[in-house]
Amino acid sequence: MFARFLTISASVFSFAVASVHAADRVVIQFEKKGQLLNPVVVALFEGDAPRHAANFKALVKRDFYRGIAVHRVLPESLVQLGDPLSRNKDKVDLGTGGPGYTLAPEIRRTHVRGVLGMGRLPDSLNPARLSNGSQFYVVLKALPELDGTQTVFGEVIDGLSVFDEIGASATDTNDSPVQPFIVRRAVVVPEGLLARELEAMRAAQKQPQGSWWTRVKRTLHLAP
Repeated sequence: MFARFLTISASVFSFAVASVHAADRVVIQFEKKGQLLNPVVVALFEGDAPRHAANFKALVKRDFYRGIAVHRVLPESLVQLGDPLSRNKDKVDLGTGGPGYTLAPEIRRTHVRGVLGMGRLPDSLNPARLSNGSQFYVVLKALPELDGTQTVFGEVIDGLSVFDEIGASATDTNDSPVQPFIVRRAVVVPEGLLARELEAMRAAQKQPQGSWWTRVKRTLHLAP
């Protein structure tokens, strides 16, 4: 009986340790001018922003971000995306879209380089500081002026140079990149399978991305 107890206890302990160390990553791959860019790996702050982390993973799993374009760039400071209206770049209300709900704030982390924060309306319109349900931004340099005002829910742990490239791109009068950067793939990956997923994405970079006409339609947001 005692030996059986030890066996069960060891199994429970092993499961608990595995659970503590198990972590999902979100991997995002952009396309620019028909060329896939290096994959970006995001780790989520599930302890400090559990609702935002869970919501982000849920949207990724339902393929919400596929075909969405970066719609706002503050040069070398901030890159923002997640607006479903960006699939049609001519929308006059670009930057106002979302999944149809907001999130209660979880304001705990600071705005250091590489973190992800959730977009929201300003205090004058949104005194409760509710987050947009899908729009997020990536910080390219420390922005302490945003600390204590927005929810930070994750960080880029690999591939930040992709956002640096986006942050250095030419923009129009609406702060949108002149050359679109479009999300082609976004997936939630258990940490143990991350290397395999990255290998597959990097292999895809070397393959033709459909016909010439398909690439044109994607650039014009006429195809997913």
